[in-house]
Amino acid sequence: METMTTLDKAKHAAERKAFDVAVTAALKNIDKNRGEAMVKLVNLTQKILKDTWPDKAYDALRGVFEDPDSKWMEYTDSLFDTVDHKLIKSAALNLGFEAGFSGYKRTKQLGDEFGCNIPWSVLLDPTSACNLRCTGCWAAEYGHKMNMDLDTLDSIITQGEDLGIHSYLYTGGEPMVRKNDLITLCEKHPHSNFMCFTNGTLIDDAFCKDILRVGNFFPNISLEGFKEENDSRRGEGDFDKVMQAMDLLKANKCMFGLSICYTSQNYKTVTSDEFLDMVIEKGVKYAWYFHYMPVGNDASTDLLLTPDQREYMYHRIREIRGFKGGKPIFALDFQNDGEFVGGCVAGGREYCHINPNGDVEPCVFIHYSSANVKDMSLLDCFKQPIFLKYKEGQPFNDNHLRPCPMLENPDALRKIIAETGAKSTDMQSPEDVDSLCSKCDPYAKEWAIRAAKLWDDSLKAKEAKKTQCH
Repeated sequence: METMTTLDKAKHAAERKAFDVAVTAALKNIDKNRGEAMVKLVNLTQKILKDTWPDKAYDALRGVFEDPDSKWMEYTDSLFDTVDHKLIKSAALNLGFEAGFSGYKRTKQLGDEFGCNIPWSVLLDPTSACNLRCTGCWAAEYGHKMNMDLDTLDSIITQGEDLGIHSYLYTGGEPMVRKNDLITLCEKHPHSNFMCFTNGTLIDDAFCKDILRVGNFFPNISLEGFKEENDSRRGEGDFDKVMQAMDLLKANKCMFGLSICYTSQNYKTVTSDEFLDMVIEKGVKYAWYFHYMPVGNDASTDLLLTPDQREYMYHRIREIRGFKGGKPIFALDFQNDGEFVGGCVAGGREYCHINPNGDVEPCVFIHYSSANVKDMSLLDCFKQPIFLKYKEGQPFNDNHLRPCPMLENPDALRKIIAETGAKSTDMQSPEDVDSLCSKCDPYAKEWAIRAAKLWDDSLKAKEAKKTQCH
């Protein structure tokens, strides 16, 4: 592997220092003239990152901070007023500079060198254990007895950082079962950013203090709606425990978000004004929306959305996070935002998943692999046949509203597994790829018709906007 030269290391250190100085200066003056301080930060960021983002992106950010009445200035005010500035600085340096800029460039450089995808972010399962038994949880397929030891977790992150990967997201199981180890890893890797998808029930005041101390850990709490909708899937009393966890995080000025699985049953609730007002008041700053996936032999297809329901989500998430209207919360829709990232991001293109047994999988929802971190290096795992086939096939559809090789293009996943011989990593009840994909066939066929119209409308709107600009 090509290592960083002394000159490269010196350049990286200088760039990080310059970015650190800029962020520190902005935070120091943030309460005097917040808009002006943020514009100065954008200007310096553009100088350091150069063409990493297009000029129009920097212009849009400056426009936000120059308008004191904009929704996103309201969001910025809330962020700086309610979140410890140490956490904001850490996110800017580790997630912004290290992962999003410096590390991203290195992953792409090394990916080209080795002819494989190297992700800029890795999802890790420290454990399959969980204190809940949620209906339809894909993680339950691994069983509830697997744990990845601390040394293995540390090795993955160390190898990842050498490859330029500085963004890690813990899944499970319930990662907080291993919360002491999670904090230890934050301490050992202070230049990486760690997020955690958690049910939130194990968060206490002591852990909030640990979050503030290390500075590079950000929980994403699972919530499925109000009390009735949430507890019907996640168990009686879960909603109240989540509310308590949010109160503790807010009181300690921690930054945190939500992880929301939307289904045919709750899609309107979790995007309603009432729901968003509630979680914003609780201190939530961002929300990850995930489309329900029928993974596992016992997975129900009844929770899959109809084309009408998915189209509603497509429009509603864009409305929520629009520059005008919506709500002051940053919302991402993992499935419907494919048009902004060029389709499927799995298989190491932007991210991958490592289960608690060490199997390196293309996606948190695609439980097939032929590589394990216990047997080979992380880089060699990225070179496994299923990852190379992902790279060869991406994008799996020219319509990026149909990104997934399973949900929207099931024949693509059938072909990948047949050609690579990747095995099911399901420890409980291994699922044949034909069984998995057959659950998606009717959905894919129906959504294709609706997606074609939405994609065509999107392309026409972009072309019209381009014409107006000229």
